[in-house]
Amino acid sequence: MSVREPKGRYLSPAESKRFYDRFGSRQDWQGFYENPAINKLIAHAALDSAHSVFEFGCGTGALAARLLQDHLPADARYAGFDISTTMVSLAQECLKPWSERACVRQSDGSPRIPEPDRSFDRFVSTYVFDLLSPDFIDQLLSEARRLLVPGGKLCLVSMTFGASPFSRTVCWGWQRLWRLRPGIVGGCHPIELSEYLRSEWWKPDHTSKVTSWGITSEVLVASAR
Repeated sequence: MSVREPKGRYLSPAESKRFYDRFGSRQDWQGFYENPAINKLIAHAALDSAHSVFEFGCGTGALAARLLQDHLPADARYAGFDISTTMVSLAQECLKPWSERACVRQSDGSPRIPEPDRSFDRFVSTYVFDLLSPDFIDQLLSEARRLLVPGGKLCLVSMTFGASPFSRTVCWGWQRLWRLRPGIVGGCHPIELSEYLRSEWWKPDHTSKVTSWGITSEVLVASAR
């Protein structure tokens, strides 16, 4: 597996926690460029047949609420993790209408997820992998495979490299900020999700790129082998 590793400084788990504790509900302001890619992810994730969903980096709970209200079967259960105390509190409040089948817990900042093997049929993470180092991503994908039932789907969105002249310019400026002061952009940086998939672990179902307001996102859905 050959990965184009970005050259910059990754925020530590403690630094990420501090940033997103302060950022709080403002995270949802990023919907102007995130929502088009998330819409495409939902369209390809076959969520109407999902019965157990795990989300790594649930943020404010906005995506979870959308899935529970509009896309998941009425008996589907949801579990969300986030490193930020603020985000966990916001998500728990947001998901109160589904409290009997949705829970949110705070992670310890490691890729280890304290859930049983093969206990979910969807692993969802949006705009989180682009905060992480390559080693962390590899470990997290190993955990995702462990959590998923055979044939369960990995459902990811991240910031990626621009394709058009304008989006490449935006990407260049973002990368420069990340390299100089990663905290300014919350540790986010463009990556290629598909480069991290091991062919012996995952069968790609859908990959695409979506550009909104000059920011390009990668959408990836893959089935666990």
